[in-house]
Amino acid sequence: MSTPAHDPRRRLLLGAGGGLLLAAVLPRPAVAGEILEIGMSGTPTGSEVWFRPRGLLLRPGQSVRWVNRDTGNVHTSTAYHPANGKPLRMPAGAKPWNSDYLLPGQSFTVVFDTPGVYDYFCLPHEHAGMVGRIVVGDADAARPYAGTNAQLPSAAVAGFPDVATILKRGRVD
Repeated sequence: MSTPAHDPRRRLLLGAGGGLLLAAVLPRPAVAGEILEIGMSGTPTGSEVWFRPRGLLLRPGQSVRWVNRDTGNVHTSTAYHPANGKPLRMPAGAKPWNSDYLLPGQSFTVVFDTPGVYDYFCLPHEHAGMVGRIVVGDADAARPYAGTNAQLPSAAVAGFPDVATILKRGRVD
């Protein structure tokens, strides 16, 4: 007969509980069909603006919903693409997007089917560095689109999170 401290069932139960706890705190890959949210916001004075998270890892077929949580500013989610008057900073053949101006509380959703790295910006706040990066599926961790950096405001270039960090963490705030 085993004592309570040495009961194999107890050890199994404790091990399972620890695994559940570990699963709850580790970043998990996004599930296709699940909609992830990116907040658009800024300081009350408008002196700083941002997307949160700035970097996000998705699986193909997953959606992102941008929500304007800023009570005093309009924002956009706009792909870096020639159709939007910008250099191509997304996979060739992927459909570009532009949310148009979103008032406080409004949202906009895009489905990402094509693997690769997608850079985007807020039209009125690009010069303030309000940019983001989405990685869909596996991507090369090298510096994508470095050849177009000179065509962007320096604050925008500085605002993109590193692809390798997004791949490792799943999100970068």
